[in-house]
Amino acid sequence: MGFIVSLTVVTWIRSYLRHADLNQDGKMSYDEIKRLLQMINIDLNEQYARTLFKKCDRSCDGRLDHVEIEEFCRELLRRPELDAVFRHYSSNGCVLSTLELRDFLGDQGEDASLSHAQKLILTYEFNDWAQKNLFMTQNGFTMYMLSRENDLFNPDHTRVHQDMSQPLAHYYISSSHNTYLTKDQVTSDSSTEPYIRALNQGCRCVELDCWDGDKGEPVIYHGHTLTSKIPFKEVIETIAQYAFKASPYPLILSLENHCCVEQQAVMAQHLRSILGSALLTKPLSDQSLNQLPSPEELKGRILVKGKKLGAGQLGKTNSSASFSSSSDEETGGSIKSPNKKDPGKPLSSSKLSPELSDLVVYCSSVPFGGFEAANQKPPSEMSSFSENEALKHIKDSGKLFVRHNSRQLSRIYPSGQRLQSSNYDPQDMWNGGCQMVALNFQTPGEQMDLNRGRFLPNGGCGYVLKPDFLCHPKSNFNPENTGGGPGHIPTQLTIRVISAQQLPKINTDKPNSIVDPLVWVEIHGVSIDKARSKTQRINNNGFNPRWDCTLSFQLQVPELALVRFVVEDHDHTSKNDFVGQFTIPFTSLRIGYRHVHLLKADGSSLSPATLFIHVKVTRRGVPIKSVSSRMGTSDRFRPEP
Repeated sequence: MGFIVSLTVVTWIRSYLRHADLNQDGKMSYDEIKRLLQMINIDLNEQYARTLFKKCDRSCDGRLDHVEIEEFCRELLRRPELDAVFRHYSSNGCVLSTLELRDFLGDQGEDASLSHAQKLILTYEFNDWAQKNLFMTQNGFTMYMLSRENDLFNPDHTRVHQDMSQPLAHYYISSSHNTYLTKDQVTSDSSTEPYIRALNQGCRCVELDCWDGDKGEPVIYHGHTLTSKIPFKEVIETIAQYAFKASPYPLILSLENHCCVEQQAVMAQHLRSILGSALLTKPLSDQSLNQLPSPEELKGRILVKGKKLGAGQLGKTNSSASFSSSSDEETGGSIKSPNKKDPGKPLSSSKLSPELSDLVVYCSSVPFGGFEAANQKPPSEMSSFSENEALKHIKDSGKLFVRHNSRQLSRIYPSGQRLQSSNYDPQDMWNGGCQMVALNFQTPGEQMDLNRGRFLPNGGCGYVLKPDFLCHPKSNFNPENTGGGPGHIPTQLTIRVISAQQLPKINTDKPNSIVDPLVWVEIHGVSIDKARSKTQRINNNGFNPRWDCTLSFQLQVPELALVRFVVEDHDHTSKNDFVGQFTIPFTSLRIGYRHVHLLKADGSSLSPATLFIHVKVTRRGVPIKSVSSRMGTSDRFRPEP
């Protein structure tokens, strides 16, 4: 058996060499080696690939012969930590039998059926002898472990898997603040590009600050600042093109309206003519509204959020209805205004156009008059809160805010003091059940990492169902005091950070600079759950640093928790450099040995950089096989047999 297995790398490689060796001379250039890597689905950093090629090119002629190619591939696939896992399950240390593979799959909390084990062998095992006899060799196991099938993120959550028939107020809704801005709040350009980027990321609520423009055409920009202006019509045309490319679920246009009545009518005309049948212009039902419609019912529709004239005001363009109340419109961030009493507000209380008012159906913006008053209003009325107002409600009246948010929508926006487009911590707002937590999408950093993590599941559609305890109108959940209450499910999360693979060089100015990586694991959730812990650093190794460091966290409200992995390059003289990160809801984690595919600061892939970790979840000392996405249900956890 040992002799057979010793030949598996050779046999496996040679089966592919014939196809990758373009000129069939038995040797391979660097370009042909790259072609071989593509054929066997291995992503390798260019720098590491060239270094490894030179190391194996003993003849120094820029071409590898068969012996050198085999050495290249052995080095490429050498993962001692994976070998250790393989040997743990293999009785002879050479191959995994189907039964042994099933044992491994069972411990991973996965389908451990005979048919699934056989399917994996046929998919990932390249050795003909092993495949024919239904064995998995060490190389086949390595290929399987490197595949997306062993991603930390639950593959079931890559599609829409949640109930989409509940009222809108029961969902977190991915929301952008001042979407048109490319950088800061004061001097940056306004553009349609940020709308495209946000919509392509699954954002479902974008903001439009509308002001009077030349020749009767309204424009969008950050009023009373030096930001540039773009035509309202152009933004609506862009939205029409990209609204449903990433998600079929409803898109909300949050209008901050500073236009005169005439230009408001122009806005309404553009909305109707450009968006056509996608624009929601009347309620879905004639019956009185007890709860908001669901994302499923509003699929493919665009909703307008803005001020709405009352029944007695309809048709009266002289109405004194103002749409610039402090709790409804964002008033901070202005740098100049003749209005000395309130520099952030328009010069006068503008009037509301009935044409525009008619387009507001389920998202009618009103000033917040207190929880008791709001409870008497229809669910179609909603309020906006600055980050500081929202935090005050969460800390002083957390339970009432949660109840309010079970029925009505709340939109949170950044403080006007955040002139550089920095972001607040969205987790605090999600803890209070707030749905539309608007962030500056153009600003990378921890807050946007959390936002991407929150909306990673459910197919990235921009709607994520809130936990059950945030959806009941009589909920007793208090985000500031969670002990023993709803959602309180004491859970221990243990993460062993084993190794990393192909971490990029950060300081490209220094050719010989190599990263000294360390890993932070952070928990973002209710106040009592917030924690972070780190590994030791590994000096001068970005290719395959090994930590074998175990970090443990006690969670009280796991359904609200996000887990964030951050890799940094240790710096003796200044702040550590960011290398990559990945953020995931606790409920989307998979247990067992997993690879974490790291992302850059802007959210794009850092491939092929990965972390290799082991995840263990226990409740009352009992290991958990699978973390359910809705732990409020009876099968919130499936314990080990």
